[in-house]
Amino acid sequence: MDQSADLLTKGRSSPLLDALDERIAAHAEEAFTFLERLIAADSTVGREQSALEIVASELDGLGFEIERLPIPEAIADVPGAGVPLLPYDGRYDVIGRRAGDIDGTSVLLNGHIDVVPAEEPRLWTSPPFEPDRRDGWLFGRGAGDMKCGFAMGVLALRALLDPAVDAELGPLTFVAAIEEEYTGNGTLASVEAGVLADIAVLLEPTSLDLLVGGVGILWLEITVEGLAAHAEAAGGATNAMLAARPIIDSLADLERSLNAVGDPRIETAEPLPVNLGTVQAGDWTSSVPSIARLGIRVGYPPTWTVNQAESHVREHIAKVAAGDPWLKDHPPAVRQSGFRALGYGLPVDHPLTLALAESHRDAHGTEPRAIAMATTTDARTYLDRAGIPAICYGPHTARIHGIDEAVEMTSIVDGARTLARFLLAVPHRRGIAG
Repeated sequence: MDQSADLLTKGRSSPLLDALDERIAAHAEEAFTFLERLIAADSTVGREQSALEIVASELDGLGFEIERLPIPEAIADVPGAGVPLLPYDGRYDVIGRRAGDIDGTSVLLNGHIDVVPAEEPRLWTSPPFEPDRRDGWLFGRGAGDMKCGFAMGVLALRALLDPAVDAELGPLTFVAAIEEEYTGNGTLASVEAGVLADIAVLLEPTSLDLLVGGVGILWLEITVEGLAAHAEAAGGATNAMLAARPIIDSLADLERSLNAVGDPRIETAEPLPVNLGTVQAGDWTSSVPSIARLGIRVGYPPTWTVNQAESHVREHIAKVAAGDPWLKDHPPAVRQSGFRALGYGLPVDHPLTLALAESHRDAHGTEPRAIAMATTTDARTYLDRAGIPAICYGPHTARIHGIDEAVEMTSIVDGARTLARFLLAVPHRRGIAG
């Protein structure tokens, strides 16, 4: 079939595109079933392998050459790495490679297989690792963030490689990475190993918008000391959890100070949130706990370094401690504990942004938004570490990281229509890498 670039742009209809859309629709149920298998494979941190092998099998069936890339412990020492919570022994990324049918721009598709824990399963309408379809939505932990992206990507590829379409594609690499949710070290390890391409598209859930940037993210652990005792002698002790209250109460002030700097790219009142995510203290109900550990996630301006962000938090905690009788004499300890991610951004007028927007318009007849969000993605690693233009594009989701996480099933199909057009056109584009 004629696959010239002018056939694939400006909203034109063609036998090729008509056949492509028909095969996407025909393969949609396979994509949904694939996603259900991924959801059922609990891939919380340290348990990623079973889901990774499902991805590997799917890519192998599409003719990709499969590599399992071990994550070295030394990755934690690379600039941009986060502080890992678990060792990397036996853990890996899955890399799929397909040689191009034609020469041209090479594309890397990226998705992370790890999911956050499913808090309080009893509160879910259906068990979090038992996928459930209801009213056009597919529910389950990871359905939205971001196993739906794998379904969208594989659906686009399956349609493109269907004999009824038999598309000629450029060189493709598919990275299924671990540990995006708190370090980004999985994708970083693949970059350090030379798994690269001219451009990268990350299949994150974006509601079919173009996600071009994110804020800096820093995880910190604040440790507050108390004075332990038996509960019956609590009057002479200091409960570490209660001693931590001035710090907890001050986090709203910390957030306000960060948002006074803000991020002009993000159209919300508080683009730089501070989240108290964990509180750990005590090991016995009848004992006064001696240690309380607070886990906080800090969003910080894209113009700041990690050290600037940490210094800002330390100064805030020191000021709080100086005004409290106990904390003044027992200053809290602060350490990095996960993300150490810099803010990042791809220009809205970058050729990659414009090309993906054009593919979206061709598929849907609407203009996608180019947005930044108060979070981070592995796109920062390709942009900042490897110098590769990177953008995020994926389905419409609800309640990611929350109870009853879900993806709108039609948006998987809609996203695949955009991605397939993009992969068809991109080998013919000149200068897309900027």
